[in-house]
Amino acid sequence: MKIKSLLLALFIGLTTVGFAQEKKTLDNLANDPNAADFKFETEEYNFGSIVQGESVTYEFKFTNSGTEPLIISKAEGSCGCTVPIWPKEPIMKGQTSTIKVTFNSTGKMGVQDKTVTLTSNAKQNPRVIHIKGTVEKPADPTQK
Repeated sequence: MKIKSLLLALFIGLTTVGFAQEKKTLDNLANDPNAADFKFETEEYNFGSIVQGESVTYEFKFTNSGTEPLIISKAEGSCGCTVPIWPKEPIMKGQTSTIKVTFNSTGKMGVQDKTVTLTSNAKQNPRVIHIKGTVEKPADPTQK
């Protein structure tokens, strides 16, 4: 019993130290003038109005405005209807690239504000971009 308690305490202690070190690393990135960084042309795209069932795609263009290579480790949509495609290779200083986001309105209705959360080695991490608009009811084929 004592061994189990000791092992549990050791595990909790090591886990806490690991999280503290990770936090420190993220804080250092934010203050590092050489760290990679995103400079988006726009972080929000409004697609206007579409009919339910349609899809819309937008490419968010960005430049690595930092000194170090920018590495995007994950891009995650706020729901299964929002799918990002991002560059898997490092984006070098001054290089431009895109994150392609497709929103599928099937099953959606009304005002939409979907997000893509980017996890990277950039100063501002995570970074969130938005795709917005309104999904309207399809026309009733029985009415003319």
